[in-house]
Amino acid sequence: MRLTTKGRYAVTAMLDLALHGTDRPVSLADISGRQDISLSYLEQLFAKLRRHGLVSSVRGPGGGYRLSRAGDEIYIAQIIDAVNEAVDATGCGGTADCQQGEVCLTHHLWCDLSEQIHGFLSGISLADLVERREVQDISARQNARSKEQYATLTLTEV
Repeated sequence: MRLTTKGRYAVTAMLDLALHGTDRPVSLADISGRQDISLSYLEQLFAKLRRHGLVSSVRGPGGGYRLSRAGDEIYIAQIIDAVNEAVDATGCGGTADCQQGEVCLTHHLWCDLSEQIHGFLSGISLADLVERREVQDISARQNARSKEQYATLTLTEV
């Protein structure tokens, strides 16, 4: 299966937003710091996510991004689709020119698998992931690391 960095980062950033955006907008700089994703890359992803109605932006001091609707109404497949990513298990990228320009014996099998994966991801919401204990544990670890890094930066500036 091929899911590029773009799709993985988009899902990761949206999950971070779902975890941290309950009380206030979340800045892309905060997501970037916690998830180690380039800020400029996040800006590109969030422009697409906003165009597809998955996030809304809040301008001004304390601004950032919010989910445009409840986490139980945003599905992982929607996020991947919004950033123009395809879940594709074929070796030909879905072009059907797998074997010397023609369809190979297993092309339709891999197409069916791709559809199954997309269907699976269509049944998992951000809220489903937020509720998972392991996701909460990882988020807590990332938050602690971010606070430590902030404290270290603050001490070195004094």
